[in-house]
Amino acid sequence: MSWNPASNLPPRSFWRGTLAFRLTVGYALAGLLMVILATASLYVVLVTELNRSTDLFLSDKVNVVRTILRERPDDWDNLREEVEEESAARQYEQFYIRLLDDQQHPLITTPGMAELLDLQKFPTGTQKRSLPAVGTNGHVFRITTALVPVGSRPARMDTVQIAIDVSQKEALLARYRYWFWAILATSVAIFPLVGYRIARQGIRPVEEIANTARHISSTNLRERIHPEGYPSELASLAGTFNQMLDRLEESFERISRFSADIAHDLRTPVNNIRGEAEVALARARTLDEYREVLGSCLEETVRLSNLISDLLFLARAENPLGHLHWARVNLGELLDSVREYYDGAAAEGGISLITENRDEPVIAELDRMLMQRAVGNLVANAVAHTPPGGSVILQANAEANSVRIEVSDTGVGIPPEALPRVFDRFYRVDPSRCQASGGTGLGLAIVQSIMVLHNGNAEIHSQPGHGTRVTLRIPVAASR
Repeated sequence: MSWNPASNLPPRSFWRGTLAFRLTVGYALAGLLMVILATASLYVVLVTELNRSTDLFLSDKVNVVRTILRERPDDWDNLREEVEEESAARQYEQFYIRLLDDQQHPLITTPGMAELLDLQKFPTGTQKRSLPAVGTNGHVFRITTALVPVGSRPARMDTVQIAIDVSQKEALLARYRYWFWAILATSVAIFPLVGYRIARQGIRPVEEIANTARHISSTNLRERIHPEGYPSELASLAGTFNQMLDRLEESFERISRFSADIAHDLRTPVNNIRGEAEVALARARTLDEYREVLGSCLEETVRLSNLISDLLFLARAENPLGHLHWARVNLGELLDSVREYYDGAAAEGGISLITENRDEPVIAELDRMLMQRAVGNLVANAVAHTPPGGSVILQANAEANSVRIEVSDTGVGIPPEALPRVFDRFYRVDPSRCQASGGTGLGLAIVQSIMVLHNGNAEIHSQPGHGTRVTLRIPVAASR
C-alpha cells in the first residue's frame, strides 16, 4: 500500500476563511515565534554565561591550590585556610575542596564535603570543563578534577577535587523558565486579539471597496471609491476600480444611446411601410397606385436591409474570433476601382472624383474587400456632402512604418464640436439631411471598425466651408 503525504494534510476547507482570520493567525504565529526565539535565545545565553562563570571560578581555585603547592608545599596553614575556612565564610555558592596525594590518599578536605557529595563520582585526571552532580541534600553542584605538581621541582603529582554549590543559579534559571512560560501564555492570549485588531484595521479599505461594489448595478454606475487615507497599494486598486467604473458607465451610456438609435432607425422604415400599406388598403386603388406603393415599400425595405447589414457587420467586426482574408493589394488599383464605382453618382452631382496615384505602386497587406468598403464609405460621405462643382480626391502613400490612404473633399465640412463623435454609431452631424439621403450614421463607425481589425486607425480633419480630409493608416507589419 503506497503512502500519500497529501492524505495526512488538513482538508482544504480548514485553510479557507476570511482574510481577517488568515491575517490574525499569521500575526499571532509570527509574534509567538518571535517571543519564543527571543526568550529561548536569552535563556541559552544565560545558561552559557552562568556555566562559564562557574568554570572560571573553579579554574581560579585550582590555580590557587596549584600555586600554593608549587611555591610553598610545606605551608599547610595557608592551604588549610584556603580549603577549610574560606568556604565556610561564604553564604552562597559554597565550594568544597579535597586534596589527594599521588596514591589517592586524602591529605586535606573541606569539612562536610564527604557528607554532601558522593566522592566516587569525581572523575579522574585533569578536566577542562566542570560536570554537574547532585548532592545528598538535593542541591546541584558543579565538580571538576585537576592534577597539580608539588614543589618547584615536582617530585609527585597530587589531585585536587573541587565542587561548588550552584543551587542559587539553578533557582535563578527555574524562575526564568517560569516567567518564560508565563510570558508565552500571556502572548498566546494577547497576540490573537492584537492581530485581529490590526487585521480588521488593515482590511477596512477592502471592505469599503466591496460595499461600493455591492451598490453598483446597471442602473447605478455613479458610485465611486474615495481612496483618501488608503495605503498606496489599495489607493492604486481603488483608482483602477474607479477607472473601470468610468469605462463601464461610458459603455452603458453608449449602449443605451445605441439601443435608442437602433429602435428609432428601425421604427422609421417599418412605420413608413405600415403607413403606405394602410393607405393602400383603405380603398380600392388603380394598378399604377399599387405599383407606386410597392415601389415606396421596396425603398424602405432596402433601407431597412442595409441598416441590418451594417449592424451585423459591426457585430462581426467586434468578434475577436473573426479572421481577415489577408492579401497583398496594390492600393492604387483599389482606389481606381472605388472611383469607377462612384464615378456615376459623382458626375450626376457635378462633382469631380479624382485618384492621385504615385509613379511607384503602394503595396499593403490587408483584406481587400473590407478596405474597399471602408474607402467606399468615405467616398460616399464625401460625395453626399460636397456641393456641385466641388471635388473628391483619393490618394495612397507609403510611409516609414505604415501606408496612408486619404480621402479629401471640398464640401461643407464638419463643425469642430462634432469631430470627436463622428466615428460613433448612429451619430449624424445633420440628422435631417441624413434622413433625407437615407444615411444611417453607421458609415464612419464601420470605417473605424475595419481599421481596428487591421491594427490601424482613422483620423479626420475638417474646416466648415473648406472641406474634410479622412486619413487611414495601416501598419506595414499588420498582425494576422
